[in-house]
Amino acid sequence: MILRCLPFLLLLLLGCTAQAQQHDLSVKEVLNLIETGQPRLRAFKDQAAATRDNIDLTRNTLMPNLTAGYQAGYATDNNITGMSYPGLLMPISGPVAAHSSNTLIPGTALAAFLQWTPITFGQRAAAVEKATAEYKLSGSAYDNALFQQRYTGILTYLGIVYLHRLLGTQQANINRTETGLQQSLVLAKQGLRPGLDTVQFQSLLAQATMERLNTQRLYTAQVLELCRLTGMPDRPEDLRFIDTTLALQLPSLPDTTGAYTQNPAYRYYQARVALSMAHLKEVERGWRPKLDVWANTYSRGSGIDASGAINKADGWMLSRTNFGAGLQLSIPILQFTKVNIQKRQYRNLLQADQDQLAQADVNLHRQVETAESNYRQNLLVARQAPIQSKAARLSYQGLELSYRNGLVDFTRLTQGQYQLLNAEMTEADANLQVWRALLDIGVAKGNLNLFTDQLK
Repeated sequence: MILRCLPFLLLLLLGCTAQAQQHDLSVKEVLNLIETGQPRLRAFKDQAAATRDNIDLTRNTLMPNLTAGYQAGYATDNNITGMSYPGLLMPISGPVAAHSSNTLIPGTALAAFLQWTPITFGQRAAAVEKATAEYKLSGSAYDNALFQQRYTGILTYLGIVYLHRLLGTQQANINRTETGLQQSLVLAKQGLRPGLDTVQFQSLLAQATMERLNTQRLYTAQVLELCRLTGMPDRPEDLRFIDTTLALQLPSLPDTTGAYTQNPAYRYYQARVALSMAHLKEVERGWRPKLDVWANTYSRGSGIDASGAINKADGWMLSRTNFGAGLQLSIPILQFTKVNIQKRQYRNLLQADQDQLAQADVNLHRQVETAESNYRQNLLVARQAPIQSKAARLSYQGLELSYRNGLVDFTRLTQGQYQLLNAEMTEADANLQVWRALLDIGVAKGNLNLFTDQLK
């Protein structure tokens, strides 16, 4: 007895396991997964982090720069100071030797050089302001990309909900066609209907089945696209969309009196304007002087003394030391022409960014008006759709009864069946169009919570 029941128990266990592996997915979970599941969005975030570090680098220029180095080598003694590698070591002058010589004399040097620019007359502040504006622009780019991907995710979810409802409607139509086929077989045997009705019902059933298969293909493609957006590894058949009641209920119009300045696209253009202004300020301060504090200590040894006597052992000794400190004020006197050209260039760039911001303002204003108008119109249509659907259902039921009694023919029955299918599809689409208009309002306002807060 146990062996006979074993296959049934195994199938039950496998069924329970498959059911347990299903992943319930809501709209809000989709929004959370999009932020963490896309490498493209993580790249935007990493770029923003890099520009944030640039702020610290710019501020770090206030710190003094202290460099130390040691040098040893051989050089000719035609100049008693020998030669040094340019850069860190300060050159030392001295008289030319009495006679030309190619004798190589050792020499050493040890130096420490301090340079500090504590006062830049506003140049450092302008550079920090520009770095901050670049960081804000990178952050705005990330926010805009995330917002667009979340909008795409919700839109894809709405498409899945519609196709899911459409699959149910098409299955109901298949069931009605199968019922009509069975009735035609019975009526044909009784001689009440011609056999041609049976063939026509078979053709209609094949057509309804193909239409549902095409819808199933579109449904699977939409689910795969949502998996790409969210980075989920799940298979389409393992996902269950729990917000499918969107096709059955209508949202209410929320308070949309707020401004659209929170839209990420609008804030992105604002950040571009701020960056152009920071660039212009940095260029305007580029001609200002710089005040540097310097200090240097320098020790060296030479294998030849001032009289020309050679003592190579002294070349390895740090026998002479110099040190000093001072201030240096530098002014780019001949940079006015270059600065004026740059100022003109960045003023034009600033004006271009301000024009783009003004255009974004116009676009978003019209986008809000259009979305609100579409919402009101779609709501009127959605309220009429159930009335049409109910009337088409009652009409089909009457036609089906009349067909059984031989009062109407196949053509009149299928017309009623098509009208019912079309009415059911229109009802599902009408409700989702209202949700779509609400989503468009949230997008224009830059606040997707206008949509998600109405989800049950």
